[in-house]
Amino acid sequence: MQGTVGQRSRTTVAYIVPVVGICAAAFLLTNIFIYLYLDSVYQPGLQQVSPLVGCVPQHFKMPTMKDCTAWLQCLQINAEVHELKLIDQGAVKKVYLAEWRGQKVALSRLSSLNYLEDFLHGLSMLQALQSPQVVQLVGFCLEEHIILTEHHPFGSLLNLDDVLEKEHYQQHNNWEMRLRLAIDYVTILHYLHNSPVGRRVMCDSNSLEKTLSQFLLTNDFHLVVNDLDALPEVDMSRNLSVKCGHREVTGDFVAPEQLWPFRNNGKPFSDNLMPEYDEKTDIWKIPDVTWFLMGKVPGGDLVHFHLFQIHEKCKKKDPTDRPSAFDVLKVYKSVYSSMVRDSAGFRDML
Repeated sequence: MQGTVGQRSRTTVAYIVPVVGICAAAFLLTNIFIYLYLDSVYQPGLQQVSPLVGCVPQHFKMPTMKDCTAWLQCLQINAEVHELKLIDQGAVKKVYLAEWRGQKVALSRLSSLNYLEDFLHGLSMLQALQSPQVVQLVGFCLEEHIILTEHHPFGSLLNLDDVLEKEHYQQHNNWEMRLRLAIDYVTILHYLHNSPVGRRVMCDSNSLEKTLSQFLLTNDFHLVVNDLDALPEVDMSRNLSVKCGHREVTGDFVAPEQLWPFRNNGKPFSDNLMPEYDEKTDIWKIPDVTWFLMGKVPGGDLVHFHLFQIHEKCKKKDPTDRPSAFDVLKVYKSVYSSMVRDSAGFRDML
């Protein structure tokens, strides 16, 4: 009898050990897969931002195009580009949906000669900053004050919630996708603060709505910055700092250093006396933009919890105490990676 019991016990142990080993191996492989996936989506080398791949400079290639094409010039634009309808309008330019050889493009036309300097600055930035973080330049015509860029049907980031409410896209309305958009947003700031043409500040961002309007939502739910008309340079080695406009800025969205420092003394605003500032104004706004991006999806509260400390640093009154966009980006990616791993591990246990 004792021999029989011992034999069964050894058989049971022999059966359990391989099962435990298989489960452990499966869990390990799952984590390896997640790591490789995250590594492919968000590369760890953050200091250098990759340029557009596949085309030489001053060329473009939209998703449905087989070959790269040189930026379109006036003759081609006048002969081959056809305006379809007005889709947006601002102080600097009017934007039309247009068509070129069956491709939908966005045609921006200067609204008033009073804003010619801003228009030309925006074009120069588009030319100099072509990268995955910036809307693709298709062509321009200086004589007629026209800029052509790739068209993104979802429009600006202001439309995010409306897009995700549509039945076809509701599957994307989750914390993972929304946090990826926040990572895109901070990646763009990191790129602008370390761009090929110097440290650039997003000046056209005095409200949440205005800031969101500067970004386009792509068909695969990523972000590109679109409006570069107000992108001054900061360079402390040359004593070069910025003021975003010549009028008084108010509200809680802007950084404290952007507010008139003598407002509580009853002293009227003076542009000449208004102190200048740097790119840390962009950092102050990150928590508010991310709060909008996360929406009210399940898991969003946990994201906010993990980001609390870095967001608290972003809101430091002294700009020198705020982190860089690079520092924020590292935390965002770390939170995304750890939450994806935790979610996968929880599903494996069910």
